[in-house]
Amino acid sequence: MADQKRDYYEVLGVQKGASDTEIKKAYRKLAKENHPDLNPGDQGAEARFKEINEAYEILSDKDKRARYDQFGFAGVDPSYGGGGYGGGFDGSFDFGDLGDIFGSFFGGGFGGASRSRSGPQRGESLRTSLTITFEEAAFGCEKEVSLERVEQCDTCGGTGAAPGTTPETCSNCGGTGTVQQRRQTPMGVFATTSPCPRCGGKGKIISSPCKSCNGTGQMRRRKTVKVSIPAGIDNGQIISLRGQGNAGKNGGPSGDLQIIISVQSHPLFRRDGTNVYCDAPITFTQAVLGGELEIPTIDGKVKYDIPEGTQTGATFRLRGKGIPNVNGRGRGDQFVTVHIETPRNLSREQKEALRKFSESLKENNYKERKSFFEKFKK
Repeated sequence: MADQKRDYYEVLGVQKGASDTEIKKAYRKLAKENHPDLNPGDQGAEARFKEINEAYEILSDKDKRARYDQFGFAGVDPSYGGGGYGGGFDGSFDFGDLGDIFGSFFGGGFGGASRSRSGPQRGESLRTSLTITFEEAAFGCEKEVSLERVEQCDTCGGTGAAPGTTPETCSNCGGTGTVQQRRQTPMGVFATTSPCPRCGGKGKIISSPCKSCNGTGQMRRRKTVKVSIPAGIDNGQIISLRGQGNAGKNGGPSGDLQIIISVQSHPLFRRDGTNVYCDAPITFTQAVLGGELEIPTIDGKVKYDIPEGTQTGATFRLRGKGIPNVNGRGRGDQFVTVHIETPRNLSREQKEALRKFSESLKENNYKERKSFFEKFKK
């Protein structure tokens, strides 16, 4: 039998001098991975689970661990000839340490998850959306958000009991909100905890419920919350307001309010990060002769000198005229792409003047046109 047992430290994958915290952490990880309910039909996992629990039962007990370190298996298991060094592993498992691990898998059937129902519980976080303009996103603003949320009942102060009365401790579970059950399995006796059927896991009995909240201790109300929008926020980003969500239970904190920002499109500007882009039409004369161009920005109109011979699609950069960085460090730039607008509805005299002007031009005045036809000939 001795040659079939593995060293308890080896089973948990820890060193002999491991701390209690390290042993407990290793046990929880391995127990979760090998639990029979998560590995149905896997006899290997079932055997490992029993071995892991046996190792933890010994190494988590200060006296048993000391005997094991000194005498090995003989110090904790009489079948190894230890002559009364103490009771070995009896096949009984208590899931108090595993409650927080398995509670989410088994709907609160284990100790930790059930106990939490009678303890402080954090309220639910809420999510809503808020639409703002392009300029409000660029420079920040103050807004109000209207929402429905759960709040503590003003009449009973959140206790759920009518004024002048107090909740009583449940006699069935002693206020823990849980009861323990033991069941025999092929692996041994399993001790599990479940919500107390008398108090519903609350640990308290309310004989005279508050009429305002029907004994829940909470009420749903519509509230208006002020929110500060930081300059530079972008479409789809989220602002989180701490403690502005639903109220907690049993003295627990309130949840958060998450606000998803939606930025309206702008008739002139487009945004990419902190940079702003826009298109600006210019006249044929401005493109040929150059000159001063009035350009709109999010700060207002600015004047910019475009050079002679500007071509359609040319892009100019206005430094520092973009969106402020949301962390408060500097601003992006604005990029302006110009397009030459062809004049329409010319008079006979204008057309004649334009023909004469065109005839006065030479091929060298059109570099791109000349290059195009040279490539075409080749």
